[in-house]
Amino acid sequence: MLLNVKGIKEASGTNNLLVALKILALLIFIVVCAAALITSGNYSNYNPFFPQGFSGVMSGAAIIFFAFIGFNTIAVMAEEVKDPEKNVPRAILFAFAVCTLIYIGVSVVAVGVVNWELLGSSSAPLEFALKRVTDNIFILQFVAISALFATTSVIMASIMGGSRALFAMARQGVLPKGLSTISSQSVPLYTILLCGVIISGIVVLTAGNLDWLASLFNFGTLLTFFFINLSLLKLRRTMPDARRGFKVPFYPWTPVFAMISCIVLAFYLNANAVITACIFLGLGIVVYYLNKKREASRKSSSDHL
Repeated sequence: MLLNVKGIKEASGTNNLLVALKILALLIFIVVCAAALITSGNYSNYNPFFPQGFSGVMSGAAIIFFAFIGFNTIAVMAEEVKDPEKNVPRAILFAFAVCTLIYIGVSVVAVGVVNWELLGSSSAPLEFALKRVTDNIFILQFVAISALFATTSVIMASIMGGSRALFAMARQGVLPKGLSTISSQSVPLYTILLCGVIISGIVVLTAGNLDWLASLFNFGTLLTFFFINLSLLKLRRTMPDARRGFKVPFYPWTPVFAMISCIVLAFYLNANAVITACIFLGLGIVVYYLNKKREASRKSSSDHL
C-alpha cells in the first residue's frame, strides 16, 4: 500500500521485479520436473486424466480463476499508459499468452511427478513436488520463497487496479468526490488507502482461509466480467460507428460465451463466500444510492441559490 502511495513508478518497478523472480522460479520448476519426468518415463499419474469428471474440473477452475484476473488491471491503468489504444490490448494478450503457457506447464509437470491426491493435500504443492525430483537446497528454497514474491505482486497489483477503479467511480460521481483526490505523487491517495484497509480487513475477517478468499474474490470478478461482456454487446449496438483500436474476434459469440462461463463458474464457488460477497455487493449498492441522493440534494440546493 505504501509503495502504491509513493508513486506509480515505485509500485510498478517493484512489481516488475517480483514478477520476474516469480516467473524465473516457475520456469525452473517446469524444467527440473519435466527433466525428471522424461528421464523416469513414468506417466502413470496422468491416468485417469479426469478422476473427478467434469464437476471436478469446474470446481478447480472456479477456485483457480483468481490466477487469471490480473489482466483487468492493465485496462484500468490505461490512463497512465503511453499510447493506450495500441499498448493496452497488446499487453493484455501478451500477458494472457505467457500466463497460460506457464500455468499449463506447471500443472502438467506437477501432476506428472506427484499423484494429484497427494498434491492436493499439501499446503505447499510446488515445493512438495519439487522435493520428489531434486534435493538441491538452492532450487528448493528459491521456489519456496517465490510464493511470497507471487503473493506480494498480486496484492500490489490488486491495490493498483482497485484504487484506479474506485478513483474513476468517484470522478464520475458514483462514489464521494473526495475519493477522486490526486496526491503530489500523482496517485489517487485516498482510494489506495481505502483498498489497502479493505483488503487487510477481508483477510482478517476470513482468518486467511484461501478457499473463502479465492471464492470471494472470484465471485466479484466473475460478476464484473459478466457486465463487461454485456456492455460490449450494448456498445456495439448503441455505438456501431465508434472508432475502435481493438475489436473482439468472433463477435458476438465471444462475449456471449464469456457471460455463460461466468455464470457456470459462479455455481462452483464456496457458497458461504458467495453469500458474503452478496452482502458486500448490497452494501455497495446502498452506498451508491446514498451518494447519488446526496449529490442530487447538493445540486438542487445549488440551483436554488
